[in-house]
Amino acid sequence: MHKHTALLILALASAPALATDVTMYKSPTCGCCKEWAVHLKANGFNVVSKDVANIMPYKGMNGVPAELGSCHTALVEGYTIEGHVPAADIRRLLKERPPVRGLAVPGMPASAPGMDSGTGERYQTISFDRDGRTAIYAQH
Repeated sequence: MHKHTALLILALASAPALATDVTMYKSPTCGCCKEWAVHLKANGFNVVSKDVANIMPYKGMNGVPAELGSCHTALVEGYTIEGHVPAADIRRLLKERPPVRGLAVPGMPASAPGMDSGTGERYQTISFDRDGRTAIYAQH
């Protein structure tokens, strides 16, 4: 192998991975949404936050079932992420690529990322598909 080729391979192998882009639609006044973005950034995601006057159209356009609604809706690599879904669940989703429309943490559980009340409240991450079927994706 040529010396310069070996150096190029070494440089590429040691280059930092590019952050995965997440676009989040939220109310301009929601503080917990901002905290969820901090959680994602701390876990290697690049979050682009878009303040909108009405979040409901974004939920509808992205297939979020009404019963799974939360305070913000995000998009990542073709998937919809509703609410305070942990970064680890999003990483798993992007690695496994299941045939679902997205993931949701319904409501605003006190111990979910961005809420972080320290209560230890148990909650679930739910997957949803284009036909309205849901399933438990993770237990927390």
